Parts: sequence; structure tokens; C-alpha cells
Amino acid sequence: MTISLSRRAFVAGGAALPIACTPMAAHLPLPSADAGPVNPLVRQRADAQVFRHDDGFYYLTGSVPEYDRLVLRRSKTIAGLATAEERVLWRHQASGPMSGFIWAPELHLIDGRWIMYFAAGPSGGGEDVFRIRTFAVVCDGPDPMAGNWTVLGQFQAPWDSFCLDSTSFVHRGTRYFAWAQREPGIETNSNLYIAPLASPLTLARPATRLSIPTLDWEVRGFKVNEAPAVLARNGRLFMTYSASATDARYCLGMLTAPEDADIMDPRAWTKAQMPVFVTSRETGVFGPGHNSFTVDEQGRDILVYHGRDYERIDGDPLFDPNRHTRVQRLYFKADGSPDFGVPVGNGPLPVRLLGPDGSALCCEEGRLFVGAAHLASTQFRMIEDAAGIVTIQPILRRDELVTVLPDGGIGLARNGASPAQRFIAHRSAEGTVSLESAARRSFALSASRTLALVPAPSATLWRVD
Repeated sequence: MTISLSRRAFVAGGAALPIACTPMAAHLPLPSADAGPVNPLVRQRADAQVFRHDDGFYYLTGSVPEYDRLVLRRSKTIAGLATAEERVLWRHQASGPMSGFIWAPELHLIDGRWIMYFAAGPSGGGEDVFRIRTFAVVCDGPDPMAGNWTVLGQFQAPWDSFCLDSTSFVHRGTRYFAWAQREPGIETNSNLYIAPLASPLTLARPATRLSIPTLDWEVRGFKVNEAPAVLARNGRLFMTYSASATDARYCLGMLTAPEDADIMDPRAWTKAQMPVFVTSRETGVFGPGHNSFTVDEQGRDILVYHGRDYERIDGDPLFDPNRHTRVQRLYFKADGSPDFGVPVGNGPLPVRLLGPDGSALCCEEGRLFVGAAHLASTQFRMIEDAAGIVTIQPILRRDELVTVLPDGGIGLARNGASPAQRFIAHRSAEGTVSLESAARRSFALSASRTLALVPAPSATLWRVD
């Protein structure tokens, strides 16, 4: 099982800091908790959208490897989406402009109607199958899992050109549409555009071009800006997007605008000059991209995206089926901007162990310490087995775990370390966690300039974030 999480706290800046010991609260055994999400959340579902609706359900849709249908599933929990029944809402037509590839669906409730946007092209082979345009289907009832879905029509884009990856959001009372399209006269595969909606398929005013792929990490393989997703937090709008080819070079970029700005003015948006989320060979996730945002059951921000478990692809990456839906916590930097970290890899979601002043247990270059570090260096998987033994594993060092060394010190060992070298977790009445040595039950892991075991009654209580 996975250790349950507490609320987020920021990591203090600066060098490694000592943490004052506090009296140990009365310990309660760490309770059995419902398993949280495990990555990959849903296999072979690319371009994933997950959101939590007012009805208390999480909804998930995405591209299927066959590119021939629109699907939807729902669950009361994010973890439950992994095994939730999936309904086919609509299949591509026998002929015509929606008879070929079906890409990148997104579900939205607009003016009381469930509408799913998607990109589609004609069948028949040849280049014509990439005559991709944006369309929508609509549900005839209030329950998207039970109603009948029919074609609403084609999005009236500014140009009759390659158009895909549409999303919609409401900002300051106005509903906007954001999408990717190839603009005549600009030699790119796709750029990013935004405009307010007059109706689900028509714009209320001319579109604004927000971004063209020009940076080196946006043009690897193809010149691509696509798949916009919007998050409003901390006085700003953050628009993530995907760039480059859909292999291991695929990555996320980000635009930022003040929330009180005129977001139709391209000058209001600032482009990050480096990608914010990229392949991680350390964690084994390749080509992370086409993301969406949601919140978990505690209201904490969650990043949803797809990625593969391997780098080498035979043939066209679009026809490799193993872009899996993945989720992970989205943290924030001290300035209020998102900290995406790295794709956290397969398995239960990692956590951070924080001391009373917010300093974190860190693992960098094989060294364990308490202080501040890049987000990924502060993330560990904590997995408890049936005997109550807890494994603490740095996400960047998948073959090692935090152990009690033979001399009583704290360090890293290969995964073959014995249970006696690991820990037993207890939660205090206040929700903090102590980590007792499995072999030396009267001693627990405490935080100071040098990590060590100390007598349990005086050990630091960690917050699991």
C-alpha cells in the first residue's frame, strides 16, 4: 500500500538546515489506506484529459491506438479510473471528413450541454488522411455516460487547414477556445491560437496567435506547438503546450499571462525559453506531453499527461500504441509558478518528507541530506508491505532505497537490502509520521545536518507531502 499524503508545504531555500527535535506524540499504527493512483494510470490512452466534475466524478477520455472512436470513463477517485468501465460514445463514419483518424478528444460542459471536441480526417490512405480538422459531438442528456451522442458539426476555424487539439475554459466570465492550427504563410506544422466563443463551434472575434514554434526544443522532428491546457493559479494564467515530434523529443512548454491582462493581446503572454517537462531516463518515461490539469480528492493540483516506458520506436511514433495516461502531483515554486519536476515513473505516486521548518529529505548524486533541492530530488516512493515494513525509494535512483546501514547510519543501498535495514512507519495524532528502524525499534529517523537514528521519543516527526 502507499503511505497517505498530507497537505503541500514549500521547501525552504538555502543549504541543508538542522531540524530541532520535538517530543514524540503518541504513535498510532499507520492505517491501511485505499491505494492511490499507480502509474501508468491507464495504458494505451494518449492525449489524456482528466477532470473532476461537480457531480463528484472524475472523467477520462483520450486517443485510442486505433484512432477510430471516442471513449469515456468515470470514477469517484483518480485511482478508480484505471479499472473503470469505458463507454464508446461515437465511432468514425464510413466515409467523408470524419472517417479516418480520430485524435485528441476533450469533454466540456458548455451552456448545459456535454460537448466533446476532437480532430478527425478522411480515410482512404495517402496524404489525405492528414487533412485533419476539428469537430464536435454533443450529448442529448445530462449524463454523458448514458446519453446519445451525435455530430454537432465542424469548428469554424480561421483557415481551412490542419487544425486539432482544442480546449475551452472560462476566464473572468468569458468562455475561450484555444487550439493548434497550421496558418497559411507560416512554415510550421502548427501554432497556438485563442479566441472567445460565440457558440460551441464559432468564434466571437478574430483569433489571436499566441505562439509559433521557433525555439530549438520546439522544432525537433517537426515544428510543433499543440495541445494547449490552461491552469489559473496565483494571479496568473499558465498555458502549457506540447512541442516537437511525438517520440522521446516530445515535451511541454508554457506561456504565462497575468490574470487581469487582456489575454487576447499576445504581448500579455510570456513564453518560457526552456521546456518545463521533458523525457527522464532516470525515471524511465519518454516523450511526456499532451497534458491536462485536475485536482485530487484533497483538492491538490494534479498533472495529467501521456508518456512511453521506452525510447526506441520502430516506424512512425503515431502508430506506436504505448503512450500511456499518467498522473502526478503538481507543485509550485516560491514565486507561484508551477514546478513540474520530472515524469515520476511507474509505480505509486511519490511523496516528499518534510521537517517542521519545511526542509525536505533530499537525494542528490547519491547523497542523502535534509535541506532544499530540485523537486525530483525530494520525491520518494514510500511503499509498505504486509508486514508493515516501509521501503523509501528515491525516484531518480530506481535501484536504490533509503536504509539503515550496519553502523547505524543512514544511506542508500541496492533494492536487495534486507527488511531489517528499512523502516516501520507510525502516524501521530496530528497526522505527522515517524520512521522507526525495523531492526532497532527504539530508534527513529530524525533530521539534522547529518541524517541519523535517534531515540524514538525525541525523533523528528516528518510531514508526508
